[in-house]
Amino acid sequence: MNLLLLGKTGQVGFELHRTLSPLGKITAPGREELDLMDEKAVTDFLVATNPSMIVNAAAWTAVDAAEQQQAEAERLNTGLPEQLAHYAATSNARLVHYSSDYVYPGDGEKPWQENSPTGPLSHYGKTKLEGDEAIKQSGANYLIFRTSWVYSARGNNFMKTMLRLAESKPELNIVADQIGAPTPARLIAQVTALAIHSKLETGLYHLAPTGETSWQGFAREIFGLAGKSTKANPIPTSDYPTPAKRPLNSRMDVTKLQGALNIQLPDWQSQLELTLNELNQQIFQDAFDTSTMRISRP
Repeated sequence: MNLLLLGKTGQVGFELHRTLSPLGKITAPGREELDLMDEKAVTDFLVATNPSMIVNAAAWTAVDAAEQQQAEAERLNTGLPEQLAHYAATSNARLVHYSSDYVYPGDGEKPWQENSPTGPLSHYGKTKLEGDEAIKQSGANYLIFRTSWVYSARGNNFMKTMLRLAESKPELNIVADQIGAPTPARLIAQVTALAIHSKLETGLYHLAPTGETSWQGFAREIFGLAGKSTKANPIPTSDYPTPAKRPLNSRMDVTKLQGALNIQLPDWQSQLELTLNELNQQIFQDAFDTSTMRISRP
């Protein structure tokens, strides 16, 4: 398999880079090698590398900034997926792409299914939905994984922000009426590898841990597992206004994916514990490396 991975420096891309390596040769250009905003550069790179599998973890993920930088968000979230899908359709390649809970209207309390009506509340959500639709209409052999609340031991994310704030804040006010499932990038990469290896049928699938919580509940669990005494006070979304409107209901039904792969997705709490353990190991290793460097200096 000649695999092209885009977005290797992001949370999901990093995990994909190390998880997909047993599947074949991976070409994973960085920003200095390939400007994804440049349509011609992407076309030339596709022709030169001729991948049989494209895994697109590149995206505009700054939800609020997308309200102002609309052209940039449209290029990465709509134009790029459409371009990749066109290549896949005409070159007999397969495309794996990642979507978002933001494509749904965010009302009610029932988990969204893959065929639920969409209705994004923000420009970010709109661009993600348009990217999904472009792929589905391209005739390409594709997998689209819609996920929610992505975090990891690396990069900038809610978990790491909470841990940083807990070092100096005895209490925090955190939104409690947005409900979803925090999804570690590691799990996304693991399921992606399984799906590729199993030749999962073309289509759209929801990918998230089981269970549900609010951002406040997520923070409370982070503080508890990390041994922090910081108190997480619940507030409504209306008390924390943002440029882009957030969906209140990000629950996603994962029955289709579980059945198709014959797996049981883990609950979000156990995945958080694993991710915190990984972060602690990373911190320890960084400290050890720094200490060793000091000792070895002449």
